[in-house]
Amino acid sequence: MSTVTIASLTESLPAFLDSSDFSAIAVIADNHTFKFCYPEIKALLPRHTLVRIKAGEEQKHLATCELIWDALTRANFDRHALVLNLGGGVIGDMGGFCAATYKRGIAFAQLPTTLLAQVDASVGGKLGIDFNGFKNHIGVFQQPNAVLIDPSLLATLPERELRSGFAEIIKHCLIADASMWNDIRRRDLDEQDWAMLVAHSVAVKQRVVEQDPTEKGLRKILNFGHTLGHAVETYFLTQPRKRLLHGEAIAVGMVAEAFIAFQKKMIDQELLTQIEEYVFAVYGNVRLTEADTEPILALTLQDKKNRGNQVRMALLDGPGSCAFDLPVTMADMRRGLAFYSGLSR
Repeated sequence: MSTVTIASLTESLPAFLDSSDFSAIAVIADNHTFKFCYPEIKALLPRHTLVRIKAGEEQKHLATCELIWDALTRANFDRHALVLNLGGGVIGDMGGFCAATYKRGIAFAQLPTTLLAQVDASVGGKLGIDFNGFKNHIGVFQQPNAVLIDPSLLATLPERELRSGFAEIIKHCLIADASMWNDIRRRDLDEQDWAMLVAHSVAVKQRVVEQDPTEKGLRKILNFGHTLGHAVETYFLTQPRKRLLHGEAIAVGMVAEAFIAFQKKMIDQELLTQIEEYVFAVYGNVRLTEADTEPILALTLQDKKNRGNQVRMALLDGPGSCAFDLPVTMADMRRGLAFYSGLSR
């Protein structure tokens, strides 16, 4: 596992750079992090190459990777160079993937700037890009040399981005810490202690990933809410309606998949009600019509947890507990989405 440091970047970044003799340094930033975050670290860096890309999930594809690889090549980066990924989940996933594949792999560090990236995407060594409309379809497992988390960067985020990242915090509590679930569900979004919750989520994820770094078993519990959530997120990328952020789609997935767990008698009515009431209070609702259901279900056939043509899920089996590799049918998922849609009317 890579070292995760939660501290101001003014402290952690110089200490990390002094720990190794890198031949060159690149910073990958998008339009947003270039404006709001890059000025905070520029003076902390020696001479470096800035690789600036467009922001958004729709940029997370091979063509953008080619731009990054080309920038590293033109700057004559060798195998002793370092890539610093300054951004959210898209930058972390794609920048890490580019570093892990450039000349068969160079060093990289994650500098997550969003709540989503700080509590989930930057930790664990999952790297990848979207392909042919499928989320994270091409990728590798490769641990970063360091993850440097500065909670003060969250002050640069709009509320919608905080809300998106909060979905992964909810997930971590539901699958691994019933006491923390009971704590956060009694607080509104603006009442949460972000520094404490970032540290808590990082600890949960590290504990799981240390036991199963390449997702052969236990690590699959981190995908609760993501089978249907990723399908919903991918589907809305192709729709003229407003695009969903990752956490907004995962919120849909958690409610629908909690209902599937309830139908399988893995959780009781009380927990299901807690989940659906809290998720709707925080996220409102995503209007899903009957016409949306079948295209969303079709996308689950590409989920990375599947075996053959069988969709497999991570499902809650009690508060703070989760099972994995559970086969589910199209009928199960159809009922889960119908449950969510019925609540959202």
